Amino acid sequence: MRHTSLRQRISMKHTLTRSALAFVISLAAVPAAYATSKAQQWDYLQPDRDQMIASLNVVELLKRHHYSKPPLDDARSRKMYAGYIKMLDPARMYFTAADIKAFDAYETQFDDLLKAGNLKPGYAIYKRQLERLDQYLDYALGVLNTGVDKIDFTVEESFETDREKASWAKDEAALQDLWRKRLKDEVLRLKIANKEPKAIQTLLVKRYKNQQKRLQQTRSEDVFQAYINAFAQTYDPHTTYLSPDNAENFDINMKLSLEGIGAMLQGDNEHVKIVRLIPAGPAEKSKLVAPADKIIAVGQGKKELVDVIGWRLDEVVKLIRGPKGSQVRLEIIPASNAPNDQTSKTVTITREAVKLEEQAAKKSILNLTQDGRDFKLGVIEIPAFYLDFKAYRSGDPEYKSTTRDVKRLITELQAEKVEGIVIDLRNNGGGSLQEATELTGLFIEQGPTVLVRNSDGRIDVLADEQKGAFYKGPLTVLVNRLSASASEIFAGAMQDYHRALIIGGQTFGKGTVQTIQPLNHGELKLTLAKFYRVSGQSTQHQGVIPDISYPADMDINEIGESALPEAMPWDSIKPALKAPNDPFKPFIAELKSRHDARTDNDPDFVFSRARLALTQRLMQDTVVSLNETERRAQYAKIEQKQLDIENARREKKGEEQLKTLIKDDEEDHVAAAAELDKKIKPEDDAYLAETGRILLDLLSLKPMASRE
Repeated sequence: MRHTSLRQRISMKHTLTRSALAFVISLAAVPAAYATSKAQQWDYLQPDRDQMIASLNVVELLKRHHYSKPPLDDARSRKMYAGYIKMLDPARMYFTAADIKAFDAYETQFDDLLKAGNLKPGYAIYKRQLERLDQYLDYALGVLNTGVDKIDFTVEESFETDREKASWAKDEAALQDLWRKRLKDEVLRLKIANKEPKAIQTLLVKRYKNQQKRLQQTRSEDVFQAYINAFAQTYDPHTTYLSPDNAENFDINMKLSLEGIGAMLQGDNEHVKIVRLIPAGPAEKSKLVAPADKIIAVGQGKKELVDVIGWRLDEVVKLIRGPKGSQVRLEIIPASNAPNDQTSKTVTITREAVKLEEQAAKKSILNLTQDGRDFKLGVIEIPAFYLDFKAYRSGDPEYKSTTRDVKRLITELQAEKVEGIVIDLRNNGGGSLQEATELTGLFIEQGPTVLVRNSDGRIDVLADEQKGAFYKGPLTVLVNRLSASASEIFAGAMQDYHRALIIGGQTFGKGTVQTIQPLNHGELKLTLAKFYRVSGQSTQHQGVIPDISYPADMDINEIGESALPEAMPWDSIKPALKAPNDPFKPFIAELKSRHDARTDNDPDFVFSRARLALTQRLMQDTVVSLNETERRAQYAKIEQKQLDIENARREKKGEEQLKTLIKDDEEDHVAAAAELDKKIKPEDDAYLAETGRILLDLLSLKPMASRE
């Protein structure tokens, strides 16, 4: 594959022009409160020459090499301004209307400021947020020091938890009233999570004092990284500036030379959220955590848990990392909780490296009875698209790769006389593009597999050059929301060639390519290309839409490319393949009808649909009562709905009914993980079994053509 040639390094010999050095924005427009003694403690936060030069290099790199090459103008300045304010105050809890009015003077100036290497206004806005946050922490600690019992939870009042589009507080008195309600809500959540008043007071005082301590440790680099990322991420969410420390962490992650739990994390306001579990990693194998879980505390082994709410992402990551064989304890708020339910659980995970062999494709046999007959189908689970580059480049004939392993597994399954194969790509976050192409080649006769459009408009075509398909039998591909990147390329090719039915959930939607460019200070990760299917459709944003859809096992508004701000849009280019006649089209309606008839009463499918519908409904209820009696009644109603959904599933499966929702402790979770380590039959996986049944339906409707 060819990429647009990039300079490995933008010249670091930029010198600031006289006008740039002289261009200092007057801070007279900043509110007078900046001059208070409380604000002066942040005066040490100033941009240095290296950061100013790095900002100029970022501007130049994005101008020359970003895939979209949008202009740096007033429109981009407005985007940057809105993104920066949202980054610093997403819940609109710190800035007042007067602050915003003062900051508005910069709304269309950031483009000119960046071109001149002037960072001062970005620092001024950041320091205002630090001052306000420090004021909130002072306020909260003052209230807590009088005792949690002094807070009146009998008053009839409410709090809006989703303040992303709320009006800014008109003055500091209104801001303090917001702080009062916020603190009251936080205490009430912990009370309803069965924490005693004294324990709540101890926890929150310790949390807020730690946050204040961390505020005092704010570095100029923290401000610079936030400001430059507010600019970089107006281009797309994967274009980011990495500070020298974060660049080093990124390199460590790429080389897999540091042990951890095998999870991708991202900041989510004051929390750190799990985005994806690495296949065969410690977290994934534990079965104790899931995407969208929020980490609120971290402990080493049996040591005391450290509250990490309000910490920077990089600090939390460092705390979670550690040597192979050591244990880390995580206190998490499960994604399965109802919105605003702060009930947590603590889990223990043993750190270890992710081994290539554990990510290898594996096979199983799916035994099904349908229409009075027994069938045997093959299942190949592919956790990642892997390739042992070192062995491959050294000419080792036994190098490990996805395609080689799948080829061997197909041969073994054919020897067992399976009547069709299911490729399971659920939770496969991607990997080697070369492997996605070569794996596609096992199932098609010959032809293009994926298109790569570069920033200069040139389109490179990757293709399977070998004639003949290795496997020509019946095939389905099972995907979900966490099937991404290389998984989407393979699934898209199978759909475009009409080689397999795609079944499951809408995929992640990441269809872009990034590269790392070194700077004089840190690095820039920027998007320089975009993937397209052979049909000309992008995999970006939209992902792959299945031929037959399953209910989502997570809220796609929370996880996926479309959930990210400034995600690049879906589009299409000229196809590389003349669309062949779709042999599945005459049967899709009947296949869906049979699928619906089966799953309308399937306990697992009914449960998934009901749980997702409840979660989406609850997400719309963003106003919560601050009256304890009313709030407990709200929670009891939600818990009863969750219990009803769970018991409906249990009733249909002939299992014992629950009287209350199970609230497990750490020991229960460790025992549950050990139980899950036991071999689960493929037939017990409702989604996998239904995929097999759809394939059998297709065989019965189209027996001759499906057995070519």
